[in-house]
Amino acid sequence: MDFQFIIGQLFNGLVLGSFYVLLALGLTIIFGMMGVVNFAHGAIYMLGAYSVYTLVTNCSLNFWLAVLIAPLIVGAIGIVIERTLLRRTYSIPPFFNLLLTFGIMIILQESVRIIYSASAKPFSTPLELSGGVDLGVIFFPKYRLFILVMATILALGTWLFLEKTKLGAIIRAGTDDSRMVDALGIDISKIFTLVFGIGTGLAGMAGALAAPIQNIFPYMGTNVVSDTMVIVIIGGMGSIFGSILGGILIGELITVGVLIWPPMASALIYVFMAVILLVRPRGFFGREKFFE
Repeated sequence: MDFQFIIGQLFNGLVLGSFYVLLALGLTIIFGMMGVVNFAHGAIYMLGAYSVYTLVTNCSLNFWLAVLIAPLIVGAIGIVIERTLLRRTYSIPPFFNLLLTFGIMIILQESVRIIYSASAKPFSTPLELSGGVDLGVIFFPKYRLFILVMATILALGTWLFLEKTKLGAIIRAGTDDSRMVDALGIDISKIFTLVFGIGTGLAGMAGALAAPIQNIFPYMGTNVVSDTMVIVIIGGMGSIFGSILGGILIGELITVGVLIWPPMASALIYVFMAVILLVRPRGFFGREKFFE
């Protein structure tokens, strides 16, 4: 097998892992702070793709502006969902969260299908990022390099926000003990809304970045959400660094799996998860709080 081809596939694995990192970060901060397993995360990812598609094709915005606005739109939708629906389930058993977010997923998917039809929407790469770059060992598409850079910036920015800012400290404190934060006079409900908006915004950005290299259709996020949950479990529930590491590993595993034995590529991630949980039941960096 050609060496350059293998290197190219490994780079493609990093690109796929970049999408997973953004999705897993969003899912992790939502679960870590709110204890909500968001089954609608894949549909939110799909909304990001449709948002950038609509802004460019229907509103005639340039791609650069659209890719910045799309996650804000999706984050705003997430805020509305949290304030009107999700917050009503915090005081009842978690099972209702699962049912609610599963229902939201179906509503979002079917609403998009009605508005845009079930057929895939083509969306081309922006002209400025067409073509490729000679990296010495391979010639790699500019747009995929752009995805790697954007994902790195967003992952680093999320980590810095949570670790180095006052608001991030409040969010981390709320993750450990939301009642104590509320008792200190901080409106925890507003923090929940902000966290859900950030989490859905990250998923929306992943969808917006994926739009030019993936067919846009209403059910594009169906399989993504299950893969993302596997990543969160492997990385460790509530761990930001675990989500980043897990996203990269799963992206590479799927890409290498397609290269070696395509029929087993998707199943490999579940085998990998089983092996990791046998060795480390909490995942790589799982926090004790989530296993008490």
